[in-house]
Amino acid sequence: MNASADDFFKAAMLDKPRDTNNKVGSNVTLVNVLQLPGLNTLGISIARLDYAPLGLNPPHTHPRATEIFTVLEGTLYVGFVTSNPDNRLLSKVLNKDDVFVFPEGLIHFQFNPNPHKPAVAIAALSSQNPGVITIANAVFGSNPPISDDILMKAFQVDKKIIDLLQAQF
Repeated sequence: MNASADDFFKAAMLDKPRDTNNKVGSNVTLVNVLQLPGLNTLGISIARLDYAPLGLNPPHTHPRATEIFTVLEGTLYVGFVTSNPDNRLLSKVLNKDDVFVFPEGLIHFQFNPNPHKPAVAIAALSSQNPGVITIANAVFGSNPPISDDILMKAFQVDKKIIDLLQAQF
């Protein structure tokens, strides 16, 4: 009863390029229920993804959504890893107008292999609040940090490597 047209509208400007000047060379502009209240209970959201030349959307997962991904400009190398015990990498090079699906909860990534041209994609997600867990950030940048002993054993490396990785996040 209290809903208004503004609850179902956002001037998201998804046609506008975004800043990719960061460590990974990508930018995700997500429109979910937090930005657009009218999405509540509808099970959908959308994102624009911008990639600098050689830009990466690092390995991550959406715990509550499948993602259908469409390249609007450029070329992207994309892939996801199946679950244990197989851990198979399924990957593909996508060009303009190509579509790829990332199943819910599986680790996936996108990379612009072109050193000279940016790339742009749009992603539709099957949740109004898909969530995102960027793997490296979660593992090496948790607060408080995961114990060095656990990380050293899990990754089979010494403390110097763990310290180096944690310093990045």
